[in-house]
Amino acid sequence: MPSLRIEFRRAKRPHNKKGTIVRLHPFFYGNLILILSQVVTFFVAFQEKDFLQERGIIPPELSLELPLLYFFGAVILLGLILFLIPLPKLRIALKILFIFIFSWGMFLTLGFSLPILVASLISIACGLLWFFIPRVWLHNLLMMFALAGVGSVFGFLFSPWTVIAFMLVISVYDVLAVRFGYMMWMVKKLAQSEVLPAFIIPREISNWNVDLKRAKEIEDESEGREFSILGGGDIAFPLLLIVSVFFAYGFADSMIVAVFSLLGLISAYLIQLFFLKGKPMPALPPITFVSLIGFLIVYFI
Repeated sequence: MPSLRIEFRRAKRPHNKKGTIVRLHPFFYGNLILILSQVVTFFVAFQEKDFLQERGIIPPELSLELPLLYFFGAVILLGLILFLIPLPKLRIALKILFIFIFSWGMFLTLGFSLPILVASLISIACGLLWFFIPRVWLHNLLMMFALAGVGSVFGFLFSPWTVIAFMLVISVYDVLAVRFGYMMWMVKKLAQSEVLPAFIIPREISNWNVDLKRAKEIEDESEGREFSILGGGDIAFPLLLIVSVFFAYGFADSMIVAVFSLLGLISAYLIQLFFLKGKPMPALPPITFVSLIGFLIVYFI
């Protein structure tokens, strides 16, 4: 899943007290999303570890080439699809894809703690609920559970160093994609299709219950826009890393990396607010850099 930019723009009336509170919302909710995602991920990872130990399963360690091939193949394929397929057809196809992604991710999250049939029914129901009642809060909730499930299940397949190397490569891609406009083009096309592989953060609390069709307003470049976004990859990759560290070094060390990944996201918001003055920026590079510091502490100490 491509990592999208974070956005933290100023309101139209920056001197208004209410406007100041509104500007804090992306910072507050973005960090809260990462914290909750980490909690869910640890919950699943503990159950997964017990499941593997009970059955004596030793997971294979995958190399860096496979995830890189998958990621860039997905980026190229998605770009071609967005460019070639008319929007009406694209909207239906992407919504069906997201039903599958959300259902599958929810199943990965619930599968270790519930009977398979129950987990399957709940997962399918959640995907269909998103299709028929596409609210912002529901989209974000299902995105969080989906990424937690994927991070938990796939994190144990890679060593921490492999995940770090993967994040470094994707961080370079993130910077180039934002710099040359490819990321923004993808965001606008996906917003027009009423789907986004990202967390949608409203400026007003009342907008958490609005229809996802309002996500089209992400196209608006005005200073007073009502929604910000935090890329799914900016949450997924730190989750992948903490699970990898969890299986390699244990819970305490993975908690250290989790805290540093949160500090990385905080630093991304602060860089955007104070140095870029609210301009779009990729969040993954600072997340990766600070997470690497956390992992080096774990590795050497």
